Amino acid sequence: MLQLALQYRLNYWSRDFFDAFGRRDGPMLRVEALLFLLLAGLSILVAILSVWARMTTQRKWRAWLTRHLIDRWLANDHFLELHFQKSEDRNPEYRIAEDVRVATDAPISMAAGLLTALLSAIIFIGILWNVGGDLDVDVFGHVLTVPKYLVVTVVIYSALLTLAMIVIGRRLTSVIAGKNAAEAQFRSVASNLHERGAAEFGIGDRPAQHRFLGNAFNAVIGHWRDLCIQLMRTTLVSQGNILAAPVIGWVLCAPKYLVGTMSLGEAAQAVAAFVMVQTALNWLVDNYPGLAECLSSVNRVGSLLLALDEIDRDGECRKEEDIVAESSSRPSGDSCLEDLASTTTNLSDRAPSL
Repeated sequence: MLQLALQYRLNYWSRDFFDAFGRRDGPMLRVEALLFLLLAGLSILVAILSVWARMTTQRKWRAWLTRHLIDRWLANDHFLELHFQKSEDRNPEYRIAEDVRVATDAPISMAAGLLTALLSAIIFIGILWNVGGDLDVDVFGHVLTVPKYLVVTVVIYSALLTLAMIVIGRRLTSVIAGKNAAEAQFRSVASNLHERGAAEFGIGDRPAQHRFLGNAFNAVIGHWRDLCIQLMRTTLVSQGNILAAPVIGWVLCAPKYLVGTMSLGEAAQAVAAFVMVQTALNWLVDNYPGLAECLSSVNRVGSLLLALDEIDRDGECRKEEDIVAESSSRPSGDSCLEDLASTTTNLSDRAPSL
């Protein structure tokens, strides 16, 4: 909230600064320069505090989740009974160490970013609404009025950009999941080859061991190649947006500035607000790769938890089967009722002393 308030004040500062710049008002420029130093200092301080708050939350969440997974993984030797699907890697250690980190770091950052984006869109759309106003366009001799044209334009532009990112990056989540799984499998093979080598290949069978490790590494390289292609495609959209958004804002403000209905400061303020709103509405565009990696790690941690749940259920079923087997070996019928009546009588006799 404090960051947003400072950004809002800086937006109005840019209007006053450029208006003074256009009037060649030296004293006002000096005042605005000193005001900028104050606002910039506060903004840096708030940014530092936000980093502390975010990373503290991430650290505490990761510590809790990691300890929870370790306790469940080691309880009753569960680590010896884990079974994953054939398409998954067999390395829960990587999930506990790396996937838990991503699955706890990214959601905190994204939640804060998403909240900031929503509030920024609401507040800075108000600036575009008031500063931009309506625009009259001459279309084949007829005057067409576009109400609140800056707001309409930024919404349409952001929607098209988000749609483009979703279409282009639709495979990114699965590609990142495959890359993470291949990395985990490669580490597992490299760290445990001396244990599995003797059993699977025989001691001293270096060609087979080298081939086994090489295949795991080739899978990693293949997934990295796929990831590179996907990131190149998403960068096309994100980098193009970084370059195009300010230019589009100035182009949209040019008609009103040229006829004198918008000052230089108001144009600069509108362009800054346009970029802020566009960035807020395109939160998905800017965070799509990170969101894809976060979902991949969350799925892998969830798969580990489900596997541990399955082991617990199997253990409970075995206990129930043992109880049933023990009950079936006891006398049935009247003898069971007599045992129950005898136990009840003994408890009633002992009740006063208890």
